[in-house]
Amino acid sequence: MFERPPSGQAAVIVHIAFGLDEYAEADREFHELVESAGAEVLDHIGGSRRSPDPRYFVGGGKVDEIAAAVVDYKAELVVFNHDLSPSQERNLEKRLNARVLDRAGLILDIFARRARSHEGKLQVELAQLRHLATRLVRGWSHLERQKGGIGLRGPGETQLETDRRLLNVRIKTLRERLEKVLARREQGRASRRRAETPIVSLVGYTNAGKSTLFNRLTGESIYAADQLFATLDPTLRQLEVPVGDPLIVADTVGFIRDLPHELVAAFRATLEETRDADLLVHVIDAADPERRAHAAQVNQVLAEIGAGEVPQIEVFNKVDLLDDETVRIERDAHGAPVRVWVSAMTGDGVDALRAVLADICNPDMVTGVLRVPATAGRLRSRLFELGVVDDERYESNGDALLSVTASESDLARLIERAGLTVEDVLVQRRAARMSVRETSGTHIH
Repeated sequence: MFERPPSGQAAVIVHIAFGLDEYAEADREFHELVESAGAEVLDHIGGSRRSPDPRYFVGGGKVDEIAAAVVDYKAELVVFNHDLSPSQERNLEKRLNARVLDRAGLILDIFARRARSHEGKLQVELAQLRHLATRLVRGWSHLERQKGGIGLRGPGETQLETDRRLLNVRIKTLRERLEKVLARREQGRASRRRAETPIVSLVGYTNAGKSTLFNRLTGESIYAADQLFATLDPTLRQLEVPVGDPLIVADTVGFIRDLPHELVAAFRATLEETRDADLLVHVIDAADPERRAHAAQVNQVLAEIGAGEVPQIEVFNKVDLLDDETVRIERDAHGAPVRVWVSAMTGDGVDALRAVLADICNPDMVTGVLRVPATAGRLRSRLFELGVVDDERYESNGDALLSVTASESDLARLIERAGLTVEDVLVQRRAARMSVRETSGTHIH
């Protein structure tokens, strides 16, 4: 009979290469994950194989090497940077006499530490239970023992069946609670859609600086730290922009390579904020040598959750850590912004990013000068009521010259209601994005 060993913080970590070119980067990220979970790394064991061993994932010789390290360092935990099957996890724990944790279990443990809101805790618990459910299949021997006691001898209900039943009951309860959360979020999204408020969602690889950029944009002070998965709970705030109506900005959970499917499923309510956004701001760590590979990982996850077709703009963050890059806006051949280089830590380039977001989310905004006749006082009053007048001066005949920034369609409708035509009152017109380009204060490619 085998009982699972107790867990602890003293860890031996194992990362095996299966012909991957990015082994070094994956290994560095693995170390960060383990440290983020609060473990103390005592030894690192590497190696290479063509394919996993069905019994232990690694070969017999490698298992002996791991077992020796566990004894030498008095390790309580062995962490694999791979997904293990329930039987492999069981066999390893029996052979090593130490608790074994795979990559999915490690990330779930980090999420459990980071979750702060009620919703986040529900999502993490659901993901953990889904992961545990697979571990009950061919589980530990004590789960096969039948209940004893008066009236319970005989076939009875095995402990494995009891655990599975209780687990399913708890999963069902969590799903029902999260469905209520999802319904409330959908009500909020419906309200924002009715108000026609554009929603901008910050996405990116974990530790790219999304939360720091969110704080810079909105003036908030949500938790941000130089660690993986510092933020789990989505946060939505209003963002004032130079041109047009305010936007809604959402900060979301960071992505990572090989994100466990249990997390993608459990965080459905959170990730739908990304799927239903009008624009994705893909935050990329400009100082990360693997930034393109990480960006590809993010786009892969976005495609998996149905957000692959949402318009996207790239924001290269942490430009302050680079000597050969400057804060700037890059545009395509048609003049549309496609990439912004900023430093969320220093604030450089953030104003330019606000202007770009206004440019993209308010495409029909225009600036211009209107000559409003003295007889069209109602039109003048209505323009002031809407807050679209930037400046006013008068001509000698009493006509008002109003500098305005407003929606082109709204202006046309107001002018028509006043019994005039655009040709009658428009003195000068230019797209609002021209003013954005001129006031961004950056070098434009």
